[in-house]
Amino acid sequence: MKNFLTTLAITALLVSCSKKEATSTSNQTDSTKLVDSINTARTKMNDSIRSKNHFKDFNGNHKFTHNLIKASGSVEFKKIDGESDHYDISGKITSGKNSVKIKGFMAVVSDKHMNFTGEITQNISENDNGKSYTRKGTKTFMSKDGGKTYRLQDMVNGSGFVDYIDIHF
Repeated sequence: MKNFLTTLAITALLVSCSKKEATSTSNQTDSTKLVDSINTARTKMNDSIRSKNHFKDFNGNHKFTHNLIKASGSVEFKKIDGESDHYDISGKITSGKNSVKIKGFMAVVSDKHMNFTGEITQNISENDNGKSYTRKGTKTFMSKDGGKTYRLQDMVNGSGFVDYIDIHF
């Protein structure tokens, strides 16, 4: 009788261990599938948000001016694929010996502000006899007229004079 009870107890223990192990594996598989489906849905949602502009679309060519150059030039905004409100930009103004070149990256951060990262190089004959002056790094362009014109906020040039460098939309 004692051997029978021992055998019965060992059998019950083995059966109960096997069932728990099988159940936990299937629960783990189900939770993995659930987490993967949630992650897939979140990725799709994030990608759709990231690729849509939150502000006006500036893609294309726009008027580019400097207060000491009578002629105007153009600057081209090229939307970066998969990124909202981010553009590669390049442009120039040339009139005689005077010129301004802009090349870099523009991020629209609000209805009134754009952050430019890159280089703006100018040669103005009235400033140090046309000596080249380059602004590098991140600079802000700000609009005070509802987004029709954005002006570079780093206005003082290498000669100590104020420049008005504008992008018109």
